[in-house]
Amino acid sequence: MVFDPNFFNSDATNNQSSDASDDQSDNSLLQYLQQQNPDVLAEIARSISPDAKQIVFQNVQGLVGMLPSEQFQVQVTTDQDNLSNMLASAMMTGYFLRQMEQRMELETRMDNTNDVNS
Repeated sequence: MVFDPNFFNSDATNNQSSDASDDQSDNSLLQYLQQQNPDVLAEIARSISPDAKQIVFQNVQGLVGMLPSEQFQVQVTTDQDNLSNMLASAMMTGYFLRQMEQRMELETRMDNTNDVNS
């Protein structure tokens, strides 16, 4: 997974109506992300496991739809709100998966410790 450090400064986020700009200025998560060092965000994006990356990828494919590009010219259009909702869904899925990975790792370590102590 690659993080584009210009994502938060792209035309898509800058070319909004005044109402959307007001919403953006009230979005504390967006403000926090914009204040982060791009290297930190890139490192977090790289830290995703291959299994979690595959699940998020399949989830987004399921939301958008997937047709073979060699047989179809696929073009997906949406509005900013729907795209934002899809991004939020993908982020929440990623956070959930990371928590489950940590739980699995902890349970595995505990099982290994119990096996050694038995």
